[in-house]
Amino acid sequence: MADDIHYMPSVDGSGFDAICRGKIIGQVTFVRIGMDKLIIDYTGVSAPYRGQDIGLNLVRHVADLARTQHRRIITICPFARAMFNRYPEFDDIRLMNAH
Repeated sequence: MADDIHYMPSVDGSGFDAICRGKIIGQVTFVRIGMDKLIIDYTGVSAPYRGQDIGLNLVRHVADLARTQHRRIITICPFARAMFNRYPEFDDIRLMNAH
């Protein structure tokens, strides 16, 4: 099933969508702050698709965007904060974690 999942920027440019067979099954949203920061404020995946690293991959897409735009990330979304704490791959773009 993971092969059927594609990640696309959201229509309004404020996040990324995980799409499976034409249906949005997960989303991550962020807010741009100034020229050098992003705040990840929401990550969600539909219940039947949880446990397949879809949320992690959505957070990775934001991380990749931040790197290309030379931004750092603040996580106020509990899931994104947990991923930033669990995986050192995010250390280069971590600005701080909001509690």
